[in-house]
Amino acid sequence: MTEAAELPPAPEQAREVFGHRFADAVRYAELLAEAGVQRGLIGPREVPRLWERHLLNCAVLSEVVPEGVTVCDVGSGAGLPGIPLALVREDLKITLLEPLLRRTTFLTEVVELLGLDHVTVVRGRAEEVMGTLPPVHVVTARAVAPLDRLATWGIPLLRPYGEMLALKGDTAEEELKSAATALSKLGAVETSVLHVGEGVVDPLSTVVRVEVGESPGGVRFAAKRAKAARTGRARRRR
Repeated sequence: MTEAAELPPAPEQAREVFGHRFADAVRYAELLAEAGVQRGLIGPREVPRLWERHLLNCAVLSEVVPEGVTVCDVGSGAGLPGIPLALVREDLKITLLEPLLRRTTFLTEVVELLGLDHVTVVRGRAEEVMGTLPPVHVVTARAVAPLDRLATWGIPLLRPYGEMLALKGDTAEEELKSAATALSKLGAVETSVLHVGEGVVDPLSTVVRVEVGESPGGVRFAAKRAKAARTGRARRRR
C-alpha cells in the first residue's frame, strides 16, 4: 500500500491571504489531505501542492468578487473555490452547489467544523435548482466542465447583470473564443480573461469573467425560469 503524501507547511503567503482565518485554512487543508483523499474527493498526488495549486489559487479569486454579494459555487466538489473564498470573504453569502452525496456530506462537515455561518451547502444539479434557489450576483466554478457547457448550467442561476467567474488554465482564451456563440445566446454581454494573485501564486490564477444583461440564460431559459418560479410559489402555498 502506497504511503499517503504529507501535507507541506503553509507558505507565508497563506498567512497574509487568510488573515485571522489562517488556522481554519490550515484545518481545511488537513481535511483535504486526510478525509478528502480517503473519500476520493482529491487525488493523493495533489496533497504536496494543496496550498499553491488549490487553496491559494482559489482564495485569490476574491480579488474580482464584488463586496457583499451572493455567490453560488457550481459543482463545488471538495469546496474549491467556494471554501477558500468563504474563508477570506466573510461579507459574502455563499452557496456550495454539488450533486454527489459523499461530497455534500464532506462540505457540510467542513462548513460546520470551521464555523462558516455565511455558507450553505445544497445538494443538486444546477439545472435542477433553478427557480428553487434565489438568483445570485456571482456564479463561481473550477474544473467543472468546458466553458460552453458550464455556462448553460451557471448563467441561468444569475440575477440580471450578474457575472460568472470560472477559474481556468492555459486554454482560457481558446475556450472563450469557441464558446462565444453559446455565451451570446445565454445572454452574455461582455467577456474577459483576468489574471489574479500577484505576489501570492505563480503562475497567476486565470479567471474567465462572463457578464450578463437583463436576461441571464437568454430566451432559452426565460420560460423555464418562470415555470420554476410558479412551481416554487405553488409549493410554498401548500
